[in-house]
Amino acid sequence: MAFLCVVISGPVLAGFSGVISVIDGDTLDVGGTRVRLHGIDAAETGQTCETAQGAEWACGAAVSREVRARYQGRVAACEAVTMDVYGRVVALCRVGGRDIARDLVHDGLALAYRKYSRKYVTEETRAARAGRGLH
Repeated sequence: MAFLCVVISGPVLAGFSGVISVIDGDTLDVGGTRVRLHGIDAAETGQTCETAQGAEWACGAAVSREVRARYQGRVAACEAVTMDVYGRVVALCRVGGRDIARDLVHDGLALAYRKYSRKYVTEETRAARAGRGLH
């Protein structure tokens, strides 16, 4: 009789849900699990951007505030995609059936992270053409 023994290192990636605590524009705590939103990249909280006139402004803080205003305390349903090098779950998350990452890119608050996914490229292009958010 043969037995198959499988050892799993680290958490098993699956669906999960929980109350959101916003860390920054693309990182959330969902019910105690640190989550990096899959396929997008948002300005870091301390990051600055430059206006068309060359003036610096605190774009990262502005994005974090907006994401917090939209999602803090709401319940997200997430589907894990992978783990990142920092030990965070990389996931697709929805609130009220809406894809958080898609909405952030659509509104110009985040960019499509082409290195890992092309899922939100169309939304980024549309946001840039419309001049929404950071565009």
